[in-house]
Amino acid sequence: MFPLPLAISPQLSQRIAAAWNFLADRCGLILCVIFLLAGLALAGDYGVGPDESNQRSTAAANLNYILGRTDRVDRNIYHYHDRVYGVAFELPLLLAERGLGLTDPYHIHRLRLTLTHLFFIVGAFCCYRLAYHLFGSRLLAMLALLIFLLHPRIYAHSFFNSKDPVFLALFMLALYLLERALRRDTAAAFALLGVGVGLLVNLRIMGIVLLPAVIAMRGLDWLPAGGGAERKRILRTGGLFIAAAGLTIYALSPYAWANPVDYLTTNFNLAVNHPTYWPQLFQGKIYPADQVPPHYAAGWFGITTPPLILLLGFIGMAAVVATGIRRPGAVFRNSRLRFALLLLAAFLLPPLAAALLGAAQYDGWRHSYFLYAPFALLAALGGGWLLAALSRRRRWRVGVYGLVGLGLGLMLLQMAQIHPWQQVYFNFLVERTTPGRLGTQYDLDYWQLAQREALAELPEIHPGETLAVRIEDPRHWEILPAAARGRLRVARAGQRADYAVIEDFGDRGRLDLAFNSRQIRLYDNPIAVLRPLEAAYMTAAAKAAYQELYRQAVAGAPIIRADYNVYRKGQRLTFVKENCPQDDPEAWFGVRPFPPAAATAAAAKPPGPEE
Repeated sequence: MFPLPLAISPQLSQRIAAAWNFLADRCGLILCVIFLLAGLALAGDYGVGPDESNQRSTAAANLNYILGRTDRVDRNIYHYHDRVYGVAFELPLLLAERGLGLTDPYHIHRLRLTLTHLFFIVGAFCCYRLAYHLFGSRLLAMLALLIFLLHPRIYAHSFFNSKDPVFLALFMLALYLLERALRRDTAAAFALLGVGVGLLVNLRIMGIVLLPAVIAMRGLDWLPAGGGAERKRILRTGGLFIAAAGLTIYALSPYAWANPVDYLTTNFNLAVNHPTYWPQLFQGKIYPADQVPPHYAAGWFGITTPPLILLLGFIGMAAVVATGIRRPGAVFRNSRLRFALLLLAAFLLPPLAAALLGAAQYDGWRHSYFLYAPFALLAALGGGWLLAALSRRRRWRVGVYGLVGLGLGLMLLQMAQIHPWQQVYFNFLVERTTPGRLGTQYDLDYWQLAQREALAELPEIHPGETLAVRIEDPRHWEILPAAARGRLRVARAGQRADYAVIEDFGDRGRLDLAFNSRQIRLYDNPIAVLRPLEAAYMTAAAKAAYQELYRQAVAGAPIIRADYNVYRKGQRLTFVKENCPQDDPEAWFGVRPFPPAAATAAAAKPPGPEE
């Protein structure tokens, strides 16, 4: 405790000391509550992920099966298309929604955003508790907590993504339960750990990596065990862990009730050979999802993680490796070193296995967000190693405190500046100052979440009017409050539309100028476009611009066509077919959509101006 400079009574001094110790003991909890309150206030600023409806449908299909409602084929879990996906998190969300009697889509989505973020905060608190027990320092535990919370992309995903950040939070919970079980070494602790790992596997089959990790940790305890009784206890707790994990996986996976082996093999095959049809823009090149370069996930991790976290994380990894090499025998005696090596393996081995198995990778590194759990702890370890190395140099130690504190403050400031589009955060390792540059190198708002903001602007642009809007995905409409939805009308196929809200990843300045559109931009790159669709806006210059873009698109190679979007050399050129017959997209824009069958011929022979 810091000395009190004022001359005060001993009783008051004791009370102040008690209050200080009370706050110090609960600083992690207090910070988590502050972030939770901030999240409750900010949840309405985020959009809805593209898998939201599928997630709810999967939970409903499992609930219907559990309740015996199998009168329809789509209610039989064995015929459901997403039957292998676990619902350990989605089912409670559905039950909460129905228990509260929510019917308006806006309130349903707000509830899901809030509860998803709440679970992420629970994972953050587990990070704090685990770091405190590992390092024995509240300062390093607070550092680990802030590192966990202040990753811009993961923070944004913790609202609208009920899969990847939830798996990350549960992975952190499982790591905490593992450390707790090893520390207490009781049957109850290992049974609870088995339940946690079972929940993790239910969410994603990748969670099964903790099964051999726990067995290896128990094996390291078994080898130097002194007597037969101690070894029997280790075997008993290990067996209890495996039984609890298996029963949890089985109980929470209705599809596994008839054939557990088929459930596991199908789930594993889907994780490795996931059918992904959309191409990935990475480092200025277009790749099919199953042909991205081996460094795809690592590259995304490097350019979307704040530099301070990268620096501390790599220092922590180097410190663990150096200690293991210098004192290999300490692995059997030092439980903290052993757990640090486990964290290092948990960060490095899963992406290596994914690369060796040729698993499809897409949407940046969001499927690997769970790796951030061990990395955040390694980063806090790196900060502790720096402070220990500089313990004899007070000025240097103070400098480290200042730099880390400044770095954390800048991270928080950046998140506030780009709110609510932290999911499009990039660090300085990529060029983000040249207008339009990022959009030609990397996918930006690949889930089109900024479209919610574009839709929300319409009532302000046209006060007192009711507008017809063409929306690529109805979820952007549903996230608006009822009052805003009352001012907008969704234009169906063949109906006139006043506006279209479309995704925009590339630099299309000429078209935006021709259409007098409004943009939502980040790093001076458009991530959503609000575009009028009245025929009066289709000037001759706009039509000529589209024709020129079309000629450029089909003149180069390679070309990957998806819907009416044409990719060419890192640019995404969208040919929208609004206000024209469904089967005649040339009628309004005067351009021809690029057919897949004619890819080679069109690339060899560009169409003339009339096309």
